[in-house]
Amino acid sequence: MGFKVVETKAAPSAIGTYSQAVRSGSLVFLSGQIPLDPATMSLCAADPHSQITQVLDNLEAVIRAAGGEFRHIVKLSVFLTDLAHFPLVNELMAARFTPPYPARSAIGVASLPRGALVEMDAILDLS
Repeated sequence: MGFKVVETKAAPSAIGTYSQAVRSGSLVFLSGQIPLDPATMSLCAADPHSQITQVLDNLEAVIRAAGGEFRHIVKLSVFLTDLAHFPLVNELMAARFTPPYPARSAIGVASLPRGALVEMDAILDLS
């Protein structure tokens, strides 16, 4: 295979048939992260602020395991069960991201695994 699997115990383990991330050349494709506490594999809390924060923490753990930082994200996808939480996503991203910001999509969805309110995935460029 021409790719390498990226794994870390600092983020939730896969709850299905996928890897936390896969690196191919300088690109790293991160699977979606929901707000699971890596230690308990349970949802961190019910409120949107806590869930978005946990998702960003989980993404950061996988990004660091791949040898990157938030600044290496070239594409971020955000899935929300309620788009009313999108301003909160912007607020919490502003605390962690600096310009130039990644390309981003925000998608409203009917539901997410384990009843999560938010899920995010990303593509990194480590070149």
